[in-house]
Amino acid sequence: MKKIIVSLVVFASVLTACKENKKEKVEVKEAVKVESAISEVNNVDTALSVLNWKGTKPGGAHDGTVALQSGVLSIENGSLKGGEFVIDMSTITNLDLKGSKGAGKIEGHLKNADFFDVAVYPTSQFVITKVEDVDGKLAVTGNLQIKDVTKSITIPATISVEAGITTFKSDIFNVDRADFNVKYASKRWIEGLKDKFIDDIIEFSFVVKTKA
Repeated sequence: MKKIIVSLVVFASVLTACKENKKEKVEVKEAVKVESAISEVNNVDTALSVLNWKGTKPGGAHDGTVALQSGVLSIENGSLKGGEFVIDMSTITNLDLKGSKGAGKIEGHLKNADFFDVAVYPTSQFVITKVEDVDGKLAVTGNLQIKDVTKSITIPATISVEAGITTFKSDIFNVDRADFNVKYASKRWIEGLKDKFIDDIIEFSFVVKTKA
């Protein structure tokens, strides 16, 4: 009887741990119509700005970066009012296997038609539509476009200024790639994958700096 009780306690602990470790994805809503500002002001330093990513699968994970092609940060009296980041998907880079054939293989696969299909969709985009101050941190709502899908999401972020350079830095936010028609090895789109799936959740975070 004691063995049964102990087993039940262990099983409950495992379930609790799994629940706590589950990644919460950002809520996606219908995109908000907004006009582009890139053509008016391109004040982002693309050499110092980056989108970080991390993907996971059973038994492993990979991480890397994607460069920005162009961008705008609209600042008024030290406050963030808007912005737009165009992401150059051809620059997807894997860092954890950097310098190896494995890195090249991962980068090529992510760019292929069965994943982000960079030949057809060379850029992704994040356009800020609303900024609110929530408990000392910014809640930044914007339209995220990946492939042929655009959805509104809200991400936590901070903004700082040093030596005339403004830095927009987001917390890690979890995007469900299945919401954006990225279907390869997705359990939502494909049945019977067992342990051959790739997690639908991708971790992202922005670091965006303006020109001096």
